[in-house]
Amino acid sequence: MRRVAVPEEYLDGFDAILAEVSLTGRRLTRTELDQRGELGERAAEEGVSQRQVVAAYVAAARGSWAALPGVRKGATARDVAGIAESVLDALGQAVEAVCAGHSRAQVLAVRQEEAARREFVDDLLYGRSDLGRLAERAERFGLRLAHDHAVAVAAGPEPYTDTHRVTRQVESALTSRFGDRRILLTTKDDRLVCVAPGSRDEMLTFFAAQARAASGSGTVAIGRAHRGPGGVVHSYEEALGALDLAARIGLSTPVLRSADLLVFPVLTRDRQAMADLVRTKLGPLRKARGGAEPLLETLWVYFDAGCVSTEAARRLRLSVRALTYRLERIKTLTGADPAEPLQRYMLHTAVIGARLLDWPAREL
Repeated sequence: MRRVAVPEEYLDGFDAILAEVSLTGRRLTRTELDQRGELGERAAEEGVSQRQVVAAYVAAARGSWAALPGVRKGATARDVAGIAESVLDALGQAVEAVCAGHSRAQVLAVRQEEAARREFVDDLLYGRSDLGRLAERAERFGLRLAHDHAVAVAAGPEPYTDTHRVTRQVESALTSRFGDRRILLTTKDDRLVCVAPGSRDEMLTFFAAQARAASGSGTVAIGRAHRGPGGVVHSYEEALGALDLAARIGLSTPVLRSADLLVFPVLTRDRQAMADLVRTKLGPLRKARGGAEPLLETLWVYFDAGCVSTEAARRLRLSVRALTYRLERIKTLTGADPAEPLQRYMLHTAVIGARLLDWPAREL
């Protein structure tokens, strides 16, 4: 058997141990086991695989067998069998200790890598580090922050962690589809986060589809592409803003793009003007039987259905006749006709404002 090419330092003193074991039949001492463990740790740190180290120990035992002082000329078969048993026992103890040390070093390396990755992700998404240093660290994780990047955030029915089933499934799908190290998949605040080159929109579209398929539901928001280290933070904040907006006003769209929602910050930029519009145009709905909420919901669903009465009635679980009655009641109370283009636009804007300002639950 060919001796494995592993540095002798990982076998340090093993031949001497076997020689003594062949004479005394003793087991390895605690000191010797600790030394084997330390050698296993060193091997792992220097990139020598556990398989290589184990093979080297087996080869060393085999190679030293004939030279062991206990295996002397004229020894009986019973003596040789006893020595072989002792040597094999010592080999097993040594290999077990070396593997334990090797595994400890690997676990520590993984934990250190995870900690470094988590620190990088926090700095990347919150912009808390020097941008030049951040760009250097990003290369290690396959990101070139001098280029455009966009961020997608998936919120699911349960909290996501790095080891969650959905996280692993989505990561596997992305790797199989793109095989590109320039994608960073991670979790933050119980959500799944994907950072991809801004020029590769199909990556985030695929991520959104996979995240929803793996969880069975949820909402995915995609920020716009921005350049530089600060661009990732900007895109991430846009995606979070889209998720928050969807939760506040009840958007049912499964995949939200911040570029499609730019009208909402515009609408709320002048909060006082929006509040005046809501009070003026929707305030009269309070006079309806049951208050403003049922009619406000009717308008929201009607506009969301593209002003198609049959679809809106289906979503509201009403007859078309009942829906028509509600729309007539709204027209009577507000003086605005949802069927007339300009008045429809004004009503729709007021309804959006009511959602954004949490009216009528909150007084304006």
